[in-house]
Amino acid sequence: MMNTLSESNSSAEGIISVEGGKFLSFFLGEEEYAIEILKVQEIIGVTAITPVPKMPAFIDGIINLRDKIVPVINLRKRFKLPPADHTEDTVMIVLRQGEELRAILVDRVSEVADIKKEQIEQIETACSNIETKFLLGLGNIEGVIKLILNVEVVAFGFEI
Repeated sequence: MMNTLSESNSSAEGIISVEGGKFLSFFLGEEEYAIEILKVQEIIGVTAITPVPKMPAFIDGIINLRDKIVPVINLRKRFKLPPADHTEDTVMIVLRQGEELRAILVDRVSEVADIKKEQIEQIETACSNIETKFLLGLGNIEGVIKLILNVEVVAFGFEI
């Protein structure tokens, strides 16, 4: 599986800008994140994950989704957050880039939100515990901050 985007800090360099639109928001702990809805293929419950040796530490393993092998990225590990037990709200968000699928493991899904371009602030400095290379911007909806993730870097910006 190959990707054309490296793990550079594209948003900090001003290469990537975020347009407004629909975003799927979800939680990791108390922090709320958002991803562009057009990157989402589907949301599924947590299923059996098969560990695979020699994977990056943040890859929990793979799942078989309708005869497609899908790597599962544990966002808590990816962002160096403390581990948490799975609950009935824990889900996998399956993301698509071209023909490639990757799933991200999240604590719970919140909503599909319409975030206008003027509600999105660029990342100037570190604003959370995660590296800015993973972020495209901050969505500010009536005082509620959602960290908008750069899906290309978070889920597809590395080789497996």
